[in-house]
Amino acid sequence: MLFLLVTAIILAAGFLSATVSTVSGEPAAQARTTPTAARTPAATPTPGRAQSTATPAPTSQSSAAAEFDGIPVGFTEEGWPYIGDPEAPVTLHEYSDYLCPFCGRHFQTTYPLLLDEYVATGQVRLVFHDFPIPSLHPTAPIGHQAALCVAEQWPALFWAMHDALFARQSEWNQLGDPTAFVGALAEEIGADADVYADCMTAGRTGDMVDAGMADGDALGFNATPSFRLERPADGYTYDIIGAYPIERFREVIDAVLAGEEAPAEPTPEPPTLPYWADEGLAPDPERPGFTLAGDPYKGSEDAALTIVEFSDFQCPACATHALEVQPAVDTELIDTGQVRWVFKNLPLRAHAQAFAAATAAECAGDQGMFWPMHDLLFDRQDEWSTDDVDTQLAILAAELDLDVEPFTACTASRKALERVLPDLYDAEGIVSNTPTFVFLDGNSGAIYQGARDADTFVGLVERFIDTLDSQETLP
Repeated sequence: MLFLLVTAIILAAGFLSATVSTVSGEPAAQARTTPTAARTPAATPTPGRAQSTATPAPTSQSSAAAEFDGIPVGFTEEGWPYIGDPEAPVTLHEYSDYLCPFCGRHFQTTYPLLLDEYVATGQVRLVFHDFPIPSLHPTAPIGHQAALCVAEQWPALFWAMHDALFARQSEWNQLGDPTAFVGALAEEIGADADVYADCMTAGRTGDMVDAGMADGDALGFNATPSFRLERPADGYTYDIIGAYPIERFREVIDAVLAGEEAPAEPTPEPPTLPYWADEGLAPDPERPGFTLAGDPYKGSEDAALTIVEFSDFQCPACATHALEVQPAVDTELIDTGQVRWVFKNLPLRAHAQAFAAATAAECAGDQGMFWPMHDLLFDRQDEWSTDDVDTQLAILAAELDLDVEPFTACTASRKALERVLPDLYDAEGIVSNTPTFVFLDGNSGAIYQGARDADTFVGLVERFIDTLDSQETLP
């Protein structure tokens, strides 16, 4: 059982280099919500930055003659921007987030080589799909909407904006509201400022961004960047998840171009547990109540079993566990020294205020009050799950007699964000739903998903402890 657990968990440490091979007639994608008609040029742009070679708009509504840096550009029937020969034998679909650092690394290191070697030579058409992850990068959708608003004016302008957003990622990833910054970028690359502003004000591209997120979810992508390589001639597809070096793309693309299946990845080294589930479980002597990996815990470090909970403060099932099940777990298993309980944040995209709540709990932890804030967040879930979440969280902090000024400063700082983000990365490849419980001990482990009633959950844990020596498998 441990090998299966380790095999699953190791994907968290290297989820950016995991691949999934699929063969199907068509990618399972949700229908787009923005019509292609919205992609017709609205104005002839003025060339902007030196690297942008946007072709002037033709008199017809077609974008067939458009080019960017000498490469054909346009839009798919669904409305997604592409670069490359529309008749290329291979299509590479990229699902990306303009503020994702791994996507930025791909843009800087691998993307230029893909363009030179495969796209510019007519072998591959690259289609860009918007896949921002607001729970990680709350302002990323603004950049995606901006790029699509620029695209309304002319397809070549999209790729100029695409390049500018990635190239200057470090200039806008810290901005609370990057609207003015991306607007300035749009003007810089040659977009008509009035037409662009009208598009952004009207929110015309918001649905398209939402559609990209839904499509990525439907394909099972849970990390960025993600790629689907497609051979239209026979419908073969192959997925690449993560910011791979060019060598991996070459071997996959060359095989697909040759009419073959993509080669399997090299056999990895025997899996080992990631830091947070191994050495990182040790108590941090400098921060009582937290592990070396930075996760809050309760219970004895000498307990026979450690349970790591991945949870979302806005998840109803998580609240059920916290309010109805956890008290029994605390009394019967944690207080008796049998179990040590570790908490990890997994705010889901579906819950708009969950990330803010996670940072509030982390900041309360700075004042030694993580678990009281944890309990209060679940107990008052309906009260803070509003657009005024920051005010409501400050009210909860005051009720716990926290020093509100440093608490508020913490929740608004990069420090709190950086404490939540590692948990999301740790979950990749292991956990996609909440609550999920990872059972760990020195010789075995298991993963259980979903809330159970108190008797069932306590019984499950007790049976697991009983089987630690026998290595029996529990259902």
